Amino acid sequence: MDPNIEHWNFTELKEKLRMKYPQLKDKDMQHEEGKEDIMLRMVEYKLHKTKEEMHQIILGL
Repeated sequence: MDPNIEHWNFTELKEKLRMKYPQLKDKDMQHEEGKEDIMLRMVEYKLHKTKEEMHQIILGL
C-alpha cells in the first residue's frame, strides 16, 4: 500500500476520478476501509494504467 494512502480522502478522490473518467462505475470504486489499495488496483486495471501513472493522476486531481 502507498504509505500516503491513509491521508487521502477517498470519498473526494472517487468523485474526482468518476468526473475525469466517466467509464468508471460504482462497482469499480467500492472499497472497504483499510483496503483502499484493492480499489486503486481495480481502477488501474480498468483504466489500463500502471501504479505510477495512477499515482500521478491522483496527485493531479
